[in-house]
Amino acid sequence: MSGNRLKIAICGKSGLVGSKFTDYFLSQKNEVVEVKIRGDVSALDVAAQINRCDILINLSGATILSRWSEAYKKTLYLSRIETTKKLVDAIGLCHEKPKLFLNASAVGIYKSGSAHNDDSDELSDDFLAYLCKDWEAEARRASEFGVRNVQMRFGVVFAKEGGALQKMLPPFKLGLGGIVGNGKQIVSWIHIDDLIRAAAFIIKTPDIKGAVNFCAPNPLSNKEQTKIMGEVLHRPTIFPLPTFVLKLLYGEGASVILDSKEVYPSKLLESGFVFEYDNFEDALKEIVR
Repeated sequence: MSGNRLKIAICGKSGLVGSKFTDYFLSQKNEVVEVKIRGDVSALDVAAQINRCDILINLSGATILSRWSEAYKKTLYLSRIETTKKLVDAIGLCHEKPKLFLNASAVGIYKSGSAHNDDSDELSDDFLAYLCKDWEAEARRASEFGVRNVQMRFGVVFAKEGGALQKMLPPFKLGLGGIVGNGKQIVSWIHIDDLIRAAAFIIKTPDIKGAVNFCAPNPLSNKEQTKIMGEVLHRPTIFPLPTFVLKLLYGEGASVILDSKEVYPSKLLESGFVFEYDNFEDALKEIVR
């Protein structure tokens, strides 16, 4: 994987992060292929798609920010675990296996109320953590086939093109923004450009493997985040969103917004990665510019 053109296979290519990855890798003159995996596509079919690719990236999965009925929880689980299982089975069937398997995960795996680096074993015991644990366990099986693998534990992704900000900005722009719940919960976040750069850095840094926290080095409370959004957008932030309203809207899924996750990107920093957007105000200004 030196100066040569890389072949990169992406599962979940059409989503926010997948399309950003695609643009980035194409701009670097690499080849990008979409992995089709849904439905009754067999592991053998998937192997034919990913054979001889240098990097395999898995981003597939139903959106987390939704109302979690029992049926939707099943969808969340199967769309991640079954897909990843099929991908790893396919890796095992490849004649020329990928050199690196990057699999999405989330900081939701960690226990609320403590500070965590990548090696923290204080994991939560709620549905989201259970989902992430099983998802990562499937991805780690790639090691059995001698493939370096990284579980990318994403914080809240901020981008112009969508994601969390798309839901947050409209009320703020109307002057209807405010703290969520009690505002004390810590938000671990990342600007999408840094997310892409971090993955590119990992590709070039063969020592990095296992769980990696993809979040800026300066997490902040929802209260601080709300204040910065009001200042950057020049709007008042006097309309709090009470916990019970979120629970009405999202059910158990409200935990994604209400839980406190204080997470630090120790592995990336210790390996020499430099964040372009390490504080939230700069990230937000770039996005709303």
